[in-house]
Amino acid sequence: MKIPNCVSVLADPKSRRSCLCSLLPTALLLFLVFFIGSAFIATDYKVKLTRWGMVDNVQNIESNKCENECRPYGSDALPRGIVSSTSNLEMRPLWGSPKKKNDAKPPRSLLAIAAGIKQKENVNKMVKRFPSNQFVVMLFHYDGIVDEWMDLEWSDRAIHVSAINQTKWWFAKRFMHPDILPEYNYIFLWDEDLGVENFNPERYISIVKDEGLEISQPALDPSRSEVHHQITVRGRRSRVHRRIYKNRRCDGNSTAPPCTGWVEMMAPVFSRAAWRCAWYMIQNDLIHAWGLDMQLGYCAQGDRTKNVGVVDSEYIVHQGLPTLGRFDENKPSSEVFDHDSPTKDLRRVGAQPPSGNHLNNDRSAVRRQSYIELEIFKNRWKKAVEEDQCWIEPFQTPEKQ
Repeated sequence: MKIPNCVSVLADPKSRRSCLCSLLPTALLLFLVFFIGSAFIATDYKVKLTRWGMVDNVQNIESNKCENECRPYGSDALPRGIVSSTSNLEMRPLWGSPKKKNDAKPPRSLLAIAAGIKQKENVNKMVKRFPSNQFVVMLFHYDGIVDEWMDLEWSDRAIHVSAINQTKWWFAKRFMHPDILPEYNYIFLWDEDLGVENFNPERYISIVKDEGLEISQPALDPSRSEVHHQITVRGRRSRVHRRIYKNRRCDGNSTAPPCTGWVEMMAPVFSRAAWRCAWYMIQNDLIHAWGLDMQLGYCAQGDRTKNVGVVDSEYIVHQGLPTLGRFDENKPSSEVFDHDSPTKDLRRVGAQPPSGNHLNNDRSAVRRQSYIELEIFKNRWKKAVEEDQCWIEPFQTPEKQ
C-alpha cells in the first residue's frame, strides 16, 4: 500500500480541512487528560501540604503546651502522672493497709508544740483537749528527751522530732513545709506553757470559720496569765475582738500592729493559706522569729484588720515559763525572758536591749541574740521592700502608732 504524501495532502485545501478536523478531537482528548491529571496531582499535593502543616501546627501546640506546663521544680525528667508533689503526716504500717474505723475521716488540723520533759504534765493536758480524730499532734523536743513521753496514751500516734536547744520556729521552718501540710485546714503552733481548761478546739475552729479569721489566737485569762500585750486580754462581752483601744496610740483609726491585725507568737493559729505565706516569711537563720508578729498581717489573705483576731469566748492561760537556756528559779518571772514573746519590750518605742549583766546565765545570751535577730529581720524587710520593683504595699502606710 502506498503511503500518501503529507505535503501533497496538506497542499490541497479540502484535504487540509479534513486532516485538521480529524486531529482536533485527539488534541482535545489529550488536553482534557492532561488538565484532569494535573488537577488531581495538584489537589493531592495541596492535601499533603495541608496535612504536613497541620502536623507541624499540632506539634508546635503540643510543644508550647509542654513548655508552659507548670511542673514542680526538678520533676521535668518524670512523666506528670508519677509526680507526687505533696505529702502529709499520716503514719503508714510496715505491711498491710492502714487500720481505719468505719467512715473515719483523716484529721483536718495540726497541733504542733515545742516541748521539754519538764512540761510533760501540762503538755499532756493540752493534747488531751484536742480530739484525736480531728488533730494530728506533732511534738518538737528541744531537750532531746523523747523516750520518757512514750507512756502517754497518745504518744504513739504523735510525730516526735528532736533537736537540742532549738526553738519552735527552727522546727517549724524545717519540718512544717506547706507542701507537707496541704491537707490540714488549721495549724496550731503553740508553746508548752498554756492552760487549756477553758478552751474547746472544735468550738474555736467553728468561730474562726464564722468570723473569717485567717490568723488568730485564743484570748488570755488576765487574772491567771502573764500578759505582754493588752490586745491579747480576753474581752468578756465579745466573741472575738480585732483591735485594742489604748490612749492616742491605738484608736478606731489605727490600721497597723500592734493595735490591730496582730496576734502574739506563743499561741498562733493559721489557716492553710496563711501558713503557706507565713512559712516563707520565717527566716531560716533567725530562729527566735522576733519581728515576725508585726508582719504576719501580710499573710492574712486580705484586710488584716478583719482577717486577724483574738477569740474571747475560747480562752487560755499563759503561764509565762522560760524554756531555752538555764535560768535562776529564784528570779521572779518578770526578770526571766519568754523566748516566744518577741515584742514584750517593744512597748517602749526605740527600746534598746538590756546589757544582761544582771543575769549570769544563758537566758541573757538568748535575750541578746533575740534583739540582734530582730534588727536583722527589720533590715531584711526594709531591703526587700526597696529592691522588689514588682511588690505593691497592700496596706496604707499609717502614721507611727
